[in-house]
Amino acid sequence: VQLQASGGGLVQAGGSLRLSCAGSGRTFSGYHMGWFRQAPGKEREFVGYISWSGHSIDYADSVKGRFTISRDYGANTMYLEMNSLKPEDTAVYYCVADQGAISASHDPDYWGQGTQVTVSS
Repeated sequence: VQLQASGGGLVQAGGSLRLSCAGSGRTFSGYHMGWFRQAPGKEREFVGYISWSGHSIDYADSVKGRFTISRDYGANTMYLEMNSLKPEDTAVYYCVADQGAISASHDPDYWGQGTQVTVSS
């Protein structure tokens, strides 16, 4: 599975961004997908995931109510809609995929290259 993340950029606090993750190489629908992020000098952090069926979605408490994950099977693409952005959301965001569970305690098998999100105060 190859993953290509895009959509990062610079936004003011309170603003919105939508990240995309295009998947290729294998049957996209057979994989759970998700997002991690890493801020400078900090540990990598689980952001959220969406199951292969799209029926199960979960988020880290730090983004719950502000971020929304979705996927478009026809376009082989997953999205991360980020609203009410805060300076502490500044990080490199990575999309991930795995046939097994995706969570904070398990490193997914496949990683995209990352896209930078910077939120100014």
